[in-house]
Amino acid sequence: MAGSDNGALGTTFKVARILQSLSLIAIIGMAAYFISQMVSQNNAPSDVLVGTLSVTCIAVLYCAITYILYIDNTLPFLITTGLDGMLLIALIVVAVVVGKPLSYLNCNVIGSSSVSQSTYQLGLELKKSFSKEGSKVQYSNWIGASKITCYEMKAIWGLSIALCVLFAFSAICSVCLWRRSKTVAPKSVEA
Repeated sequence: MAGSDNGALGTTFKVARILQSLSLIAIIGMAAYFISQMVSQNNAPSDVLVGTLSVTCIAVLYCAITYILYIDNTLPFLITTGLDGMLLIALIVVAVVVGKPLSYLNCNVIGSSSVSQSTYQLGLELKKSFSKEGSKVQYSNWIGASKITCYEMKAIWGLSIALCVLFAFSAICSVCLWRRSKTVAPKSVEA
């Protein structure tokens, strides 16, 4: 594989980009599946899921472009640091918005007899939502619909948190690579 020889720092940057891409693709798949379920029942998808899908699609495209530019040795490291920081902020927002109601939800108790009344109430709310064609699905209702949905949404939340760490890490790597590219090698003195 072509590219600049940036040693361990360069390899770390490439590994971080690969891990970011894999996590983003997983989130895209799960969020798109939920949105397709909502749309197939003639309901407008949750704003939380649409926002998550939008941010992750932009981020995966960004990761692919910067990885290619890095391999071609044309990546502007300082600009990349700024863009990584902006994506970090966007992913923090995604993690907070997705995780806020999830942090209070215990997926193991969904469907158990001890919570049958709340499950019944949730079922009524979802039925009301789905019976109105074109109505918007409430995210807080959707995540508690089933154990599988709950666990998949927690996976999206966990991957969002991991992406925050990875984008912070790749921003730090970009700064270090930029500093390294700005240092001038000492000229050899011929005697």
